[in-house]
Amino acid sequence: MEVSIPNKHKDFFHNVYDVVRLIPKGRVTSYGAIAKYLGSPRSSRMVGWAMNAAHNFSDVPAHRVVNRNGMLTGKMHFSSSTEMEKLLSKEGVSVSNDKIEKLNSVYWDPTHELEL
Repeated sequence: MEVSIPNKHKDFFHNVYDVVRLIPKGRVTSYGAIAKYLGSPRSSRMVGWAMNAAHNFSDVPAHRVVNRNGMLTGKMHFSSSTEMEKLLSKEGVSVSNDKIEKLNSVYWDPTHELEL
């Protein structure tokens, strides 16, 4: 798949949202992977802030973004403390103790999956 996300928008958050919209159902990625793909490898925290504000966009599947260890660190920004897990479970992603099980099998890395 050929996609050119970086600099499509001047706004970093909107670039993040464009990448998150490309994460396939049943897959997850990390804040750091998105930051690296966008050319800002030290901006994982900013990607997290973008995810915290993603509730303004119904087409951004923020539940598919976890920390590098597969932890559901953004779950407190959903409508309930279990909503993120429920959304992932509906897509076939197994979660136990707020952590993705078998992370490597569902991990989606935009740097490898999308061509710049």
